[in-house]
Amino acid sequence: MHLEPEIAIARQRRTLALTWLAVAFILAACANPARRADETAQGFGFEKQIVAGAGFRHIVFRNSRTLGGVLHVYIEGDGTPFRRREQVAEDPTPRNLLMLRLMSEDSAPSIYVGRPCYFGLHADLGCTPLMWTLHRYSPDVVNSMAAVIRAESDRIATGTIEIYGHSGGGTLALLIAERLFTVSRVVTIGANLDIVAWTKLHGYSALEGSIDPVTAPARGSLEVLHLVGSEDTNTPPSLVQSAARARGGEPVRIVPGFDHACCWESLWPSILKEPPG
Repeated sequence: MHLEPEIAIARQRRTLALTWLAVAFILAACANPARRADETAQGFGFEKQIVAGAGFRHIVFRNSRTLGGVLHVYIEGDGTPFRRREQVAEDPTPRNLLMLRLMSEDSAPSIYVGRPCYFGLHADLGCTPLMWTLHRYSPDVVNSMAAVIRAESDRIATGTIEIYGHSGGGTLALLIAERLFTVSRVVTIGANLDIVAWTKLHGYSALEGSIDPVTAPARGSLEVLHLVGSEDTNTPPSLVQSAARARGGEPVRIVPGFDHACCWESLWPSILKEPPG
């Protein structure tokens, strides 16, 4: 009796079943980005808490390092405000958790602050699609995030704060720093510093209700560094440079070979080690 064909067929069926299981797992993770963020943060050993801001709740991940010193704050990009160009997403939570990965490289007391309505909170009171589309950089968003960061700084008794933001998270980092005078440094990665120029570049609707950083130059005591990849097509170096000049000549560092998302993990440890000034 020859069993080889039956064994081969059984193996093929098992392989196919495992393949479909893997695909289903990936699709489930993509369909629930908030759960994926929780799992990623848990894998890094971060603790999670829902924290009240000014009118909104926020997800905060902490790395539980030694208290005191300088607090490092990480803010993610805009995520997925739209499923398609003309269809607003029900949940804007980012799929690419770049800033969460960068925080895993940080040995200082650090927190990752989610925006209002992000990370599974999109059904909260006051959360409408406006909060992650046209009003994504609005005073309501900025003030609520600033309240969370202020409370976290008080909780762990830090003297100063540094804020790091990717893409639209860099936009918010600058706007928040204007409201918190204990912020000494802001580092942005591929930040949207001129939202009028950026929306025109991509043919997007104007972000009415949002604050434009290009018209809100930083206070003189704030140290700012803008990083942008030479291959970034989302926020091209020319756009970042032009906006930085309009903001008073803030320094811009163009990193050869990098784009909007890659490969900032390789550079981040050296950025953290750079002395102030």
